[in-house]
Amino acid sequence: AMTGKALTVLELPIHQNSDEVSRSAEHIEWLKKKFSNVTSEIIDLSQVFDSLVDLQPEASDDDAEYLANVNLRSRLRATQIYSIANRNRALVVGTGNKVEDYGIGFFTKYWDGAVDVSPIWDLYKSEVYKLGKKLGIIESILQAKPTDGLHPSWATDEDQIGATYDELEWTMEEYDSWKRPSDFDWRQQEVMKIYTQRHEINAHKMEMPPVFTLEQ
Repeated sequence: AMTGKALTVLELPIHQNSDEVSRSAEHIEWLKKKFSNVTSEIIDLSQVFDSLVDLQPEASDDDAEYLANVNLRSRLRATQIYSIANRNRALVVGTGNKVEDYGIGFFTKYWDGAVDVSPIWDLYKSEVYKLGKKLGIIESILQAKPTDGLHPSWATDEDQIGATYDELEWTMEEYDSWKRPSDFDWRQQEVMKIYTQRHEINAHKMEMPPVFTLEQ
């Protein structure tokens, strides 16, 4: 918004928690009052999501069903966002940070990572909070516990990951020292295991897909 270029802010609820919707609306209103170049659209995708779920084949188990539906929500939003961007000849701006996008891969492939520019990719979560405070972002967002808004029980990021962002930031800084696990206390070792497991499992999200080349 501070660039002065036209900015469209989208609210795309899918059976969303009311607290998340109200925070989104409050932030959008703050942006529009502060910047004349900001416009917004609200597109409720709940009915579209339900229709798509009804069309899906039976999953192999409950865990697969849960993951498929969570990612379906995310990718449905990506489809809508890029449709709006194409119509406006615009770029899609990402909101992923260093821990999520580079550390543990805590995002949906072909959704959160499907962006054209990522201005806070190289910032830790704590740095994002500092930047938000400096910019005067509304207090309800600064105080809210981080959540992807996709979990059926409204679990926070910390609930799902098993570690706080502060702990994960420490882990990223100390990752190269993991060769000496005895140097860490039990909780640090636990968080290091959480980070390492997620970093390895989600590597496919953070790397370019394998490609065939003629040299091979």
